[in-house]
Amino acid sequence: MVEQPNQCCAPGTACAPTDAILHAQELSVFAADRALLRNVNFSIKRNEVLAIIGPSGAGKSTLLKCLNRLIDLTPNLRVTGAVTFHGENIFARGTDPDALRARIGMLFQQPVVFPKSIYENVLFGVRHLGVVPRRRWPEIATRALGEAALWNEVKDRLDESALRLSVGQQQRLCLARTLAVNPEVILMDEPTSALDPKSTEAIEELIIRLRERRTIVVVTHNWHQARRVAQRVACICVRGGTGELGEIGGVDEVFNCPQCADVAEYLSTAAN
Repeated sequence: MVEQPNQCCAPGTACAPTDAILHAQELSVFAADRALLRNVNFSIKRNEVLAIIGPSGAGKSTLLKCLNRLIDLTPNLRVTGAVTFHGENIFARGTDPDALRARIGMLFQQPVVFPKSIYENVLFGVRHLGVVPRRRWPEIATRALGEAALWNEVKDRLDESALRLSVGQQQRLCLARTLAVNPEVILMDEPTSALDPKSTEAIEELIIRLRERRTIVVVTHNWHQARRVAQRVACICVRGGTGELGEIGGVDEVFNCPQCADVAEYLSTAAN
């Protein structure tokens, strides 16, 4: 069954559309015998922003971590089903998780800044992968900081500690570090929840700008933010203590006329 927007999900196998860059098929996550996520099917198109919303504890962050196998780093979890990236199952034996995460980057809720210089922070992933010659590092750092709208603020102090930056600047530095390895997809897990309104606006503007060249999946607790930055939205609902995909579709369709009762109830509650 091909995934259709604006439709309550039913169990079944979803075939990836031809324009999908990422595709989850019957994706489930278990902690021992307890299902955290069950039978999630959806696709993400190239150069779109997909927002994932839903109540706390629904498994939104767990779902996001499945898309580049960061879920592997959480002990005692078991994943079934598949996630395909350009048609290849990322959970297949022989997949290099580091190489995968270079192509599908991640931005976390709290800035993860190393006690190193701004320059060293930007190039951390590039140096770890070891595929870019050292002579290109300055060029890459300049490009990444510019793409993250941080270059003008730090260009004269690249050797200073990144810990001296504001929280908003640190989050953009983390984005620059992700961009330095030139990912096709960027996953963002509530990237503005720790930021002030001005820094939040800066990140949202970056998301809109970056979607011209990247595919972005953003988990957000703020559905107003989802409306501002995304073209499509997926709502994860809790049914019987387990997260399930309630509905996915265009932002206006889902928010204005949800077809799934669980989604409509969640949006009504979130609006109050």
